[in-house]
Amino acid sequence: MNATAPAPLMTTEEMLALPDNGMERWLIRGQLREKPRTVRNRWHSETLIRIGYLLEKWLEDPPGPRGKVLGGEAGCRLRRHPDVTVGIDVVYISAELAAHQPKDTSLIDGVPTLAVEILSPNDRVEEIAEKVDEYLRAGVALVWVVDPHFCTVDVYRPDAAPVRFNVEQELTAEPHLPGFRVPVAHVFHR
Repeated sequence: MNATAPAPLMTTEEMLALPDNGMERWLIRGQLREKPRTVRNRWHSETLIRIGYLLEKWLEDPPGPRGKVLGGEAGCRLRRHPDVTVGIDVVYISAELAAHQPKDTSLIDGVPTLAVEILSPNDRVEEIAEKVDEYLRAGVALVWVVDPHFCTVDVYRPDAAPVRFNVEQELTAEPHLPGFRVPVAHVFHR
């Protein structure tokens, strides 16, 4: 019987130093994951912009200090030793986390409050499930998995069962994004 040794753990810095070969890369507990770079489609892009717009609109309505919304595969190092580093379609980071970002890195170093994954045709269920599990393990308070084809938003929280919202419902983000409320139909321009 041939037993293969597990691959050595990789750091975020080692992953970022790999040559660009057209692969999308992320680290899950120090293990490199790769797949051919996703070719985005217009539904993915439109949904990403729309969610970013709705979150930015919410940011303009105080009270209290607000963080930042980032989109387009925002690189986030969620954990170290072993590293969990992923690209997330849309994130909201708290004002506190935003204030503590080192100037010498393009990554968000820490855990966002909200992570949004927008499904693309080549996403595999196992990849999305693994990412959602890692987000919740790392302490992300709210994860949305958005399906532009079926116009649904699956909401994951560490302390509750997942909930699916459709275009006839309203999406909220209490208590993590106080006051954020939007009809799901607005996410999909319906």
